[in-house]
Amino acid sequence: MTNLIIVRHGRTAWNEGEGERLRGRADLDLNEIGLRQAAAAATRVAKWGATAVYSSPLKRAMTTAEILAKPRGLRVQPLEGLIDIDYGKWQGLSLKEAEADDPELYGLWLESPHLVTFPGGEGLEQVRERVTGALETVVPCHPDKAIVLVSHKVVCKVLLCSLLGLDNSHFWQIQQGVCAINRVEMEKGSPVTLLVNDTCHLKELGENR
Repeated sequence: MTNLIIVRHGRTAWNEGEGERLRGRADLDLNEIGLRQAAAAATRVAKWGATAVYSSPLKRAMTTAEILAKPRGLRVQPLEGLIDIDYGKWQGLSLKEAEADDPELYGLWLESPHLVTFPGGEGLEQVRERVTGALETVVPCHPDKAIVLVSHKVVCKVLLCSLLGLDNSHFWQIQQGVCAINRVEMEKGSPVTLLVNDTCHLKELGENR
């Protein structure tokens, strides 16, 4: 039985309220709030005794992962399959700008996300193929151990859909706050979900949303 601890990275400047932008492959680092969120998550994650930490290679995820790994003295291993979705020409746009660029596609994204492929980028099915492929690679390497996977909002949502046996049309039915923790036990190849979108560790920061 492998215990998966799936964590979304902490806050960046592009996660800030009205300033929120589609991050995708933009290589942003954590801001001060994000660093505090990651430190709070590290205290929580440490109690589960992880023996390995894998991360998307983007800075915001790697920084979060390094903070999570430090209490256990672990080395973060970059894992390409955990990288954020490629938004193509929409990367860096605000939600209003994306809607103005292509109202029809934006509406489809809100109503039927599984049918969207971003112009010059990816769709959810491509994300699902690579993140589940990454999982199939690392899980057999850690039998009866706990491992941490640090990734991004879209990737975590898609991965959880897969583990819960849901197709990508359920994408909007799963929430992932910044620095949210999810726990899934792989028991004889079958996932057992223990936590989803847990942000209790952020309450003292006033950032558990």
